[in-house]
Amino acid sequence: MMYAIIRKICALFLLVLSLYSQRLTAQIVPLQYQQNKSFTYDETIQYYQLLDKKYKHAFLYEKGGTDIGKPLHLFVMYGGKNFQKEVIEKRQVPILFILNGIHPGEPDGIDASLLLSEWILSKNDSLLKNTCICIIPVYNIDGSLRRTCCSRANQDGPEAYGFRGNSKNLDLNRDFIKMDAKNTESFVQIFQWLQPDLFIDTHVSNGADYQYTFTLLTTQKDKLEKQMSGYLYSNILPAAENYMQQNGWPVIPYVNGVEEVPDSGLVAFYDSPRYSTGYAALFNVPGFVLETHMLKPFPKRVASTLAFLKFASIYIHQHGTELKKIKKEADLRTCTKQTFGLRWWLDGSKVSWIDFLGYEAGYKKSLVTGIDRLYYDTLKPFTKRIPMYWDYKCVDSTAKPSYYIIPQAWSVIIEKLKLNSAPMDFLDKDTVMRVATYKIISYESSSTPYEGHHTKRNVKLNWIDLQKKFYKGDIVIKTGTRFDYFLATVLEPASVDSYFTWGFFDSMLQQKEWFSDYVWEDKAYEILNSDDQLMYDFKQKKGSDTAFANNGWEQLYYIYKRSPYFEESYMEYPVYKIYGN
Repeated sequence: MMYAIIRKICALFLLVLSLYSQRLTAQIVPLQYQQNKSFTYDETIQYYQLLDKKYKHAFLYEKGGTDIGKPLHLFVMYGGKNFQKEVIEKRQVPILFILNGIHPGEPDGIDASLLLSEWILSKNDSLLKNTCICIIPVYNIDGSLRRTCCSRANQDGPEAYGFRGNSKNLDLNRDFIKMDAKNTESFVQIFQWLQPDLFIDTHVSNGADYQYTFTLLTTQKDKLEKQMSGYLYSNILPAAENYMQQNGWPVIPYVNGVEEVPDSGLVAFYDSPRYSTGYAALFNVPGFVLETHMLKPFPKRVASTLAFLKFASIYIHQHGTELKKIKKEADLRTCTKQTFGLRWWLDGSKVSWIDFLGYEAGYKKSLVTGIDRLYYDTLKPFTKRIPMYWDYKCVDSTAKPSYYIIPQAWSVIIEKLKLNSAPMDFLDKDTVMRVATYKIISYESSSTPYEGHHTKRNVKLNWIDLQKKFYKGDIVIKTGTRFDYFLATVLEPASVDSYFTWGFFDSMLQQKEWFSDYVWEDKAYEILNSDDQLMYDFKQKKGSDTAFANNGWEQLYYIYKRSPYFEESYMEYPVYKIYGN
């Protein structure tokens, strides 16, 4: 009898122990993506909080604010003893940095990163022994909270998702340089704090139809530091394509077609620094934008995204030390590099060929408009050899000065530089210096706002040298640091994504002093007759320009602009440079 009782007690104990063990090892993050459901923002953070509590190598931080008023979270997985000291201070450990939910209507990465985190922490924490993986769970929290079923009309699931714009209606994937959103201010501070070695941004594509679930936008190779670019395209990218192929997810470059139909050929996407990977490239960080196909079911999209995130985690574990070494060498070369590219154009003379898995395209009458419309016949798949244009050529560059000087009045610019951790000093007394800068000769502004700005294009510049007085507290930035490429990008007005391009210097484009024509008439006559060269130029213009000859005010203004009364600072670009020591 006693023996039977003891046996029952032991059996009960083993059952309780088994149930407890199952609870400890049970899946925390549900696989609800398989039912075409994506996590809400609150659910996402709650699951990361649970992972933080359960696993000793998991840490959830609040790192800055957002426009919606909620904190921006950073989830860190690291297997060492001291994350702050070993990873951040000593820079001994390679870092993979993953950004999710910049477009919350494209939530694949939000779900996949949660699944990746539990996969690593519960089964593969050996990956963390010499690696740090950092994840922003949801970047555009504002848009994530604006959850609907239908804002992405062409997308196959999930049942509900967020909105592309944030609470200021900004597309945060155009904001990395201009930093109009608090979200972006927080991001760049996190980025500079981490100084990652590999960067991933998760998205869902729009556009043509084809057989692939997963496409890959890789940092445009010509803008990335040469050795780092070589390593990315010769080592990381082939390894990624091979891993994905072996796991059932064939990969094609992001489908950016030469023409409407992609089998006409593909062009490497020009990710200027307004975009995430373009921004990362300014600091020699190679990156990938994961672009799953909108027309493929949500479960497949999440699964393929998860596969790539697993690849990246394994790769940086196996090769992170090598990658970190290459990045360190690239940073050192940036410090000594003397010229930086500002604008690139596609080099159509260089072409390679790739196999493309597509669908036959055709045109038929629209049942809505009666006009011919494009369609893809998914019952007619094909494999075609198509042209691929990878290369861009630099069409504008700048020589690096020894110093940039920025008057303290331009506090908005200075604050943006500070948020990016750019090194700077301050003049300790009023000082007159010989400096160089530009006169803005002409420019065009966009007729409608783009992401809150009337951007500049076709900027024409003249180089000028001048003696200028600067004041105590003005900013002095010494070059020769890892920030040099970033500084050239944001401070050179000809740059495609400079602060000038985005309109942060617009006030200096407005003339402040003028003249009354009836008063100026006599002074203009006097000046004209006392300057033979001016008189000659004036007559030549009248003789060759009929509109000018018939416009009295324009003639007076012509003389005014060439007189001592015209303001010297008009159209003078207020970022100054010193070359030499």
